Amino acid sequence: MNGADPAAPQPSDRPAAQQRTDQPAARQPSGHAAAEQSSDHPAPQQPPDRPGLGRRRLLGYVLAAPTLVTAAQLTASPSAAAESDATTGATSADVPSADITELVDLNDVMTAAALPTSGLITIQVNSDGTVSFALPRAEVGQGITTSTAMLIAEELDVPLDRVRVTLADARPELVFNQLTGASNTTVSTFTPIRVAAAVARGRLLRAAAAELRVAESDLTIEAGVVTGPAGRGIGIGALARKAAAVETQAVTAVLKPAGSFTVIGTPRGRIDALAAVTGRKKYTMDLDVPDALPTMVCRAPTINGTVGSVANLAEVRAMPGVTDAVAISTGVAVRARTFGQCIDAVRALRVTWRPGTAEGQSDESVLAELRRAEIPLGLPPLTPSVEERFTFHFRGNSALEPNCAIADVRSDRAEIWSSLKAPIVAQETIAAKLKLPLHAVTVHVTEGGGSFGRKLFFDAALEAVEVSKKIGKPVKLMWHRADDARQGRVHPMATSRVRVAYLGGTVLGYQQRHTGVATDLSHGFGELLTAMAARLPVADLGFSETFFQLSQSMPYDFGTGTRLLNETNKSFNTGSMRNVYSPDVACARELIVDRVAARMGKDPYRFRRDFLRDERFRAVLEKVAEAGQWGRTMPQGMAQGIAFHSEYHSVSAALVEIDCRPETVNRPVRDGVTGPRVTRAVFAVDVGLTVNPRGLEAQMMGGIMDGIALALTSSMHLREGHFLEASWDNYFYTRQWNTPPELDIIVMPTSTGEPGGAGELAVAASMAAVACAYGRATGTMPTTFPINHGTLSFTPKPTVPPVPPAPSDGLDHAR
Repeated sequence: MNGADPAAPQPSDRPAAQQRTDQPAARQPSGHAAAEQSSDHPAPQQPPDRPGLGRRRLLGYVLAAPTLVTAAQLTASPSAAAESDATTGATSADVPSADITELVDLNDVMTAAALPTSGLITIQVNSDGTVSFALPRAEVGQGITTSTAMLIAEELDVPLDRVRVTLADARPELVFNQLTGASNTTVSTFTPIRVAAAVARGRLLRAAAAELRVAESDLTIEAGVVTGPAGRGIGIGALARKAAAVETQAVTAVLKPAGSFTVIGTPRGRIDALAAVTGRKKYTMDLDVPDALPTMVCRAPTINGTVGSVANLAEVRAMPGVTDAVAISTGVAVRARTFGQCIDAVRALRVTWRPGTAEGQSDESVLAELRRAEIPLGLPPLTPSVEERFTFHFRGNSALEPNCAIADVRSDRAEIWSSLKAPIVAQETIAAKLKLPLHAVTVHVTEGGGSFGRKLFFDAALEAVEVSKKIGKPVKLMWHRADDARQGRVHPMATSRVRVAYLGGTVLGYQQRHTGVATDLSHGFGELLTAMAARLPVADLGFSETFFQLSQSMPYDFGTGTRLLNETNKSFNTGSMRNVYSPDVACARELIVDRVAARMGKDPYRFRRDFLRDERFRAVLEKVAEAGQWGRTMPQGMAQGIAFHSEYHSVSAALVEIDCRPETVNRPVRDGVTGPRVTRAVFAVDVGLTVNPRGLEAQMMGGIMDGIALALTSSMHLREGHFLEASWDNYFYTRQWNTPPELDIIVMPTSTGEPGGAGELAVAASMAAVACAYGRATGTMPTTFPINHGTLSFTPKPTVPPVPPAPSDGLDHAR
């Protein structure tokens, strides 16, 4: 069900105690583990470092509907909550206080913000025996539709291929429960989805018991069929209407114990894999919206430049296939019969441009500004110390799918189709822009071909709306790849200065000052942080600093420490690229860890193992060192690197081997950056509880490639207010010639019983391990990233016209 069911329980219908949680779901007993206990099953074995949580019944709803529709309400019954508190004896004094993220992290905040509207997300059992669920998140290739279907299949005991997961339209009543990011989807939906499915399971059993005239306890449900003691079976489709409710009812639900899982934790292929490989999967540009014709925008030669005047608008309007050409806030939009005709028209436009927001700026000028904005480290310590400053250049935030949207704006309504990770914010912004009431704007969330944080922003949707309104026609707007490289979102340039004080074999203190070009958080995280601010231990920090502190952890026992962020220069279109601050912060930290280990005369792996603060951390590091044969003899010019990273209740470690020998560094590749090559990567990951190991492995593989790119080759070059890169052919993400021939991903056994964040986890440790390996192979610690930023291996494309012509000799370009 894509919209909110009118009979669904609204937050105002519930007792005040159920309206919101009293504090973010931090390191307190949560519904995830507590729910997996019931009178019918023995309690699952608790990890040794956590007390038993006792029994807790979870509330759910059966909604008034023609067929069975259920939802969750994540509030424990008072008696069960009291019993749990009495059993654990938990108090605020029991919470560690060495690091903010030990109290609460960004993932916890998002989960807590989503809980109050969890009852508005429904599961529907259909008469054909399928189960429908409209996921209020964005599927952009990370596999969450598959993992979501697995949760439903597990609790409902239906085959995975009978579960239909679609993406929900923008639903403003969900408030913060329709924001995709910070590796939070599985964490925040794990229990609500399972509870709704468990409620449905209970109702189906009840209906079957009445139909078969037997006790519910005598029934079993398997593969979507309820079977009685005499072997008679009834499919859930035949029971769907019988199990429905004529009025909304509150019920209790008991989740399966982990020991009974048959779907969760098993490797499964993606439910959309066949459609993807056969070309049947539908993305925004594949949709057939009546009269929505291809549309592109001619953009300024410098960042955020605007139109001064257009000399030949009438001439362009008369070009073959062109239906409209009109100036808008970001350039000149052209609508035509084909995208090829749009490109021809864009290239033909003669535009006088006003200056942009970054006019005259370059890598060098931005770096100088960042150094002036650094927060001082303070007086040098009296003990020995290690100190270094690291530079991280701009990086592209483009996804494989071009930035695109479809819009149909009328006088009294608007309809938009796009892959959006913050669709509610998009809907609100568009409604305000069009001066329409919110209910008159419909935003359809389509599946996306990649995101890496890019689709938190809805720039294409805003442009499509503006063009459609101005010309009075539907548009199918797509950015050229040159547009996204030069005018799209980038990961901010940053510096990170680190100082570590030590004495003998003890680290006394750790200080880090991270300074960056301002990160744009206007996509929904800012509103979320504002709403939750009173419940967070971050005083009156700003959006970026709050985000920074809630997303950065210190895994090592390094004495007293501080991590501070300062941001400056809002001239650029920045984005929350995958892992946001963590890759740069962790890379700087892990390089300094290597240097401190060397000063103390210790092996980098053993030094890390000795100083890690948690047994779970050490287990992952030990596993990767064992599997990667840490310390094995390598040829001259080759070396191993090892690094650790933890975030959002998950932990990871990477071990890589790099080849920096001249014959490798100088190998020729046509129009490409080669340089050092990672020849082997071993990655160990513990996410607490893995829903789909195969999906997790795929996520880690992608993150490893991101980390290699960030360390070695992937960056933007800023010159005179514009970026030189203009497409993927001269933006050097990890290519086939730089991927490791040997790759081993190790998924650790369940450790916490609850899922942690996974979508971004692999990037930071991988980048840091590559940097550390490079330092050991060359004998020089790298301080500027990517390492090959100084090599410009391509001839920059012109900025006027803003896009290159479409190739006419495709066979040559496809080699």
